[in-house]
Amino acid sequence: MAEKSDLCLLGLIILCSLLTGTSGVDHVFIRSGENVRLPCNNALSDCKSTTWIYYNSFGYSTSVELITLGIKNKDTESHERLSLESDCSLNIKNVTGEDSGFYTCQKYVNGQKQRPDARVYLHVLHVSVSSSSSPSSSSSSSSSSQTEISPGRSVTLSCQLYSILSCDYWVSYEGLELLWVNQAGVDLKTDSRYQILSSSDQYRCIIVTLTTTLLNEDDNREWRCRLAQRNQLKTSVRYTVKYSDPGETEVSVTAVSLYRVIVIIVEIAVFAAPTVILLQIICARRAGRKDSQKDSSVLPEEIEMPTILQ
Repeated sequence: MAEKSDLCLLGLIILCSLLTGTSGVDHVFIRSGENVRLPCNNALSDCKSTTWIYYNSFGYSTSVELITLGIKNKDTESHERLSLESDCSLNIKNVTGEDSGFYTCQKYVNGQKQRPDARVYLHVLHVSVSSSSSPSSSSSSSSSSQTEISPGRSVTLSCQLYSILSCDYWVSYEGLELLWVNQAGVDLKTDSRYQILSSSDQYRCIIVTLTTTLLNEDDNREWRCRLAQRNQLKTSVRYTVKYSDPGETEVSVTAVSLYRVIVIIVEIAVFAAPTVILLQIICARRAGRKDSQKDSSVLPEEIEMPTILQ
């Protein structure tokens, strides 16, 4: 029953936001891996009266009290990354896509809620990469990330916006746009060497993927995923391609070759040792037999025959 109430409440909040615009609501855009501050505009002088509630964008009916009357809820997965500022704003360290959602700051005095809630939408921009040399994706955790790959490989960069709000609403009414651009800010859709596709799913409002085959001149090249609202930049993520140093590669290959040689020598020694020992035993036995035969042939000549008395 409580979950249904939370779902209805969240639905009403989103509906009101859509009908009345963004008045009284803060929208915070941040890239994954950074720290973010969510303002509590209705703060009183004492944060002991502050409660922060989070509505998870991955399960609309789920609400969690992150802060209850100024005290962190240690039962939440993110409690170690949370803190309150002196003005009761909520700090979140190392933001992830799962932190996106709807946050409310409430004030209570003697058990009674005071003033309207402060409402904040958190939207998280995240980039991941995969290449033909490394099928698994590696996620960027800062404003600039690098991956060591080589020319001739196909690489795919996926830029994703995590948001609780409807993607249609953002694109149609708020003019939100997600673009891949080069260092000069030119849209890469204008370059035929890049294949760029857009999509969305239940958890990510917008997904824009960039796929290309790396060239020799792409070493240290930078691409940016740019999030803008009505042509105003909200946030961006830079991605830099870095090729491996040939000198380092040669040293690495030499070290690997030397290691293999050592391993082979050790393996030969391990397997040869029993054979050598066995040969030594055989040779020793043969030498013993020869000595025995020599002694037996000399013995009759050395024995003095008794003199026969006539």
